[in-house]
Amino acid sequence: MIKKVLIANRGEIALRIIRACHELGLRTVAVYSEADKRSLHVRFANEAVCIGPASSLDSYLKITSIISAAELTNADAIHPGYGFLAENADFVKICQDHDLTFIGPSANAIRNMGHKSKAKETMRRAGVPVVPGSDGIVNSIPEASKIAAEIGYPVMLKAVAGGGGKGMRLVDEPSGLEKAFLLASNEAETFFNNPDLYLEKLVVGSRHIEVQVIGDKFGNIIHLNERECSIQRRHQKLIEEAPSPVVSEKLRATMGEASVLGAKAVDYVGPGTIEYLVDDKMNFFFMEMNTRIQVEHPVTEQSLGIDLIKEQIRVASGERLSLTVSPPLMHSIECRINAEDPEHGFRPSPGKIESLHFPGGNGIRLDTHIYQSYEIPPFYDSLVAKLISYAQTRLEAIEKMRNALDEFVIEGIKTTIPFHQKMMRNKDFIDGNIDTKYLERNDWKNM
Repeated sequence: MIKKVLIANRGEIALRIIRACHELGLRTVAVYSEADKRSLHVRFANEAVCIGPASSLDSYLKITSIISAAELTNADAIHPGYGFLAENADFVKICQDHDLTFIGPSANAIRNMGHKSKAKETMRRAGVPVVPGSDGIVNSIPEASKIAAEIGYPVMLKAVAGGGGKGMRLVDEPSGLEKAFLLASNEAETFFNNPDLYLEKLVVGSRHIEVQVIGDKFGNIIHLNERECSIQRRHQKLIEEAPSPVVSEKLRATMGEASVLGAKAVDYVGPGTIEYLVDDKMNFFFMEMNTRIQVEHPVTEQSLGIDLIKEQIRVASGERLSLTVSPPLMHSIECRINAEDPEHGFRPSPGKIESLHFPGGNGIRLDTHIYQSYEIPPFYDSLVAKLISYAQTRLEAIEKMRNALDEFVIEGIKTTIPFHQKMMRNKDFIDGNIDTKYLERNDWKNM
């Protein structure tokens, strides 16, 4: 049984995990960089260990320092949160070598799903629909040109080790293929130390819909319905909701069954997400699997009345799944509040919070690590809060979100609150008429 958990992360997700652990009666260890010494996850953990300077390479990504902190504090488990080391198969193996329970999937599952072309082939063999494209890595520009001609333009070049929109290029016609190939490959080499690419047909007018799955160590795997994640900017999600406003009960069941097959193909343990592109005819195609807890997990929790982090810890401890498949009970929406200036291209806006007022009321949840006078460091992801609304209907959830955003005051830095205020009053969003390219076609300031 797990008794003490070291959280190898920072910010709101570290605080979220600490709370779940304490509700389960587990002690917690926070690790922090010198830039995060005043963060709330440091304050509210039972113990805290500084693991290095501000740079994530010298702190949150430094495996030796994290393992040393676990040994120093006699932690017996490590929760990686999301980002940083959450999908690092080598880190999982090192945890195991040091008799530390990694609260997440196996190294093999992470490795197989982290390699995008292998993941696609694994899903194809499992019977999950996949986007037409290359069978694995595209080794040259002539090979890419041949495949693109066969499946038809437009196509997408994607890094096999990619994520977060890095190492991706859209190619509308043959004349743009060579330049896009070189740019995508160089970017993949820079961000992932792996230049390899694969190629897919672009699903025009697609929505980004993902299915939450969770499994235990006894081979039991279920799905927990879908999330709509189509409001994006540069492949980064900004708004998520559960359930999707366009998914029928029949499609929900079909996508859920396919997702369970895919998860079983890699003996998946813990919560994970299988992401799909869905076209205007409601055909769905596998895009990737995220082998970790997602930023947007709260909308699934609020729509079903569950706690995914606690369940994740339980199954890592060797318990059987306690959750069951059920239809959505509520509609939930999440707005990512980032320290960014939407008026100027969403550029980062670190700095000191001079004044702060949190929204509240029935049907409102706020996951955040900020407080008045807190200094947002410039070294990490710009997410400062996740504002979640939930209600019996989607329109009620939108109305609650509008009111909560109007109450949310953060002064001293720029945030994405004004963007979200616009979106919650946008007719296309309210009607559900959105896709992944919506913000490319529409200037949010003129909505």
